[in-house]
Amino acid sequence: MLSPKILVVENEKKIALELKKRLQNLGYSVPEITLSGEEAIKKVEETNPSLVLVNICLKGKINGWQVADIIMNNFKVPVLYLTDCPEEKINTNRLIEPFGYITKPVAERDLHIAIEMALYQHKAKRKLQEEKQKFVAILKSMGCAVIITDTYGCIYMINPIAEALTAWKQDEAVNKNLTEVLSLVDKDTGVIIKDLATQVIQTGVVLNLPETLTLVAKDDTEIQIGGSIAPIRDDDGNIIGAVLVFEDITQRKRTEAQLVRNAFYDALTALPNRVLFFERLRQVFDRGKRRNNYGYAVLFLDLDGFKRINDSFGHSVGDNLLMEIARRLESCLRSGDTVARFGGDEFAILIEDIKDVSDATNVANRIQETLRLPLYLNEHLISIAASIGIALSCSSYEQPENLLRDADIAMYHAKEQGKAHYVMFNSQQLLEINE
Repeated sequence: MLSPKILVVENEKKIALELKKRLQNLGYSVPEITLSGEEAIKKVEETNPSLVLVNICLKGKINGWQVADIIMNNFKVPVLYLTDCPEEKINTNRLIEPFGYITKPVAERDLHIAIEMALYQHKAKRKLQEEKQKFVAILKSMGCAVIITDTYGCIYMINPIAEALTAWKQDEAVNKNLTEVLSLVDKDTGVIIKDLATQVIQTGVVLNLPETLTLVAKDDTEIQIGGSIAPIRDDDGNIIGAVLVFEDITQRKRTEAQLVRNAFYDALTALPNRVLFFERLRQVFDRGKRRNNYGYAVLFLDLDGFKRINDSFGHSVGDNLLMEIARRLESCLRSGDTVARFGGDEFAILIEDIKDVSDATNVANRIQETLRLPLYLNEHLISIAASIGIALSCSSYEQPENLLRDADIAMYHAKEQGKAHYVMFNSQQLLEINE
């Protein structure tokens, strides 16, 4: 293993030679001694020493302090100061940042200890810097936003993704409280979320962020985020901060919402589809089984003459007609009721919490009256009617689907009577159909 290379910068040649001798006795390599600051800087560049011994009171155009600053900042080489000032008069604040100092006359043992300490500290500092650089590089390369805080919840580091999402630059965010930089609101409740870092640091438990959070950036843009915040522990298990990892999930939530709409809603009319209607019917059916005197009704509706309109005016007009019919049906119902498109020109309606049969027939009458109003679509005046079948809830039903079946049967009875009729299903009709 090569001996550490020491450069001596001392304007008194006799002292410099004595230092060289002592250093060599200690096993160090001393290829150069220099008498001025200018020459020292040149020699550092040429020889790349392991450490530089610098006299604080160096004579010349630049003093020992200046030489040390240049060597440490430009060449990243540790500096050990030489001084003949009493210890109590030394500017210790100035000397703490470098790797120490040693007073003249120099004792060989003290010189050895000071050099080894300086070399050790420099090596440790360089390793720490390398680890930090590696850590920063990892943070910058991550696809998620990362914010690191200290134990007080103040920001220590923020990566580029977090800068982009929060609109805060690192130099602006550092030392600010996380709450100030990360403005979070629960979009479902409107509650402002605060003290995430404090909560995690106090409990020591990882906190998963609810996906209902909206991040309000510094520039007032809003996005939905998801992620987690966790405590940071040292090797002894002590909590020394918190790390928040999050990402923009706005597009994902939109996609999920669209998938839900595709699964449960009709693309043309935006009404609930067959799947969602049956889900709501099952819920109402179960509620009716649990609660006495809870009444509801299912209406099944089929437009009269829709095929003729499609054939006469084209599918574009037919589609526009279905959308208009959907809006008119919605206008006839309460907010808690459901109208669904089953496909083609068929619609199903669920009326909840009714007192008697008149509540269902009143809805059927409102629908018929609304549909009698003519429509003007694509420069065509169109009139439409509908046949409606009604099935009322009762204890004899064992499956919710049976109500829709009976409403469908009643609807066919209504069609047999001509346009714009509604028929209430009863068991006698079912017997007649079976016959």
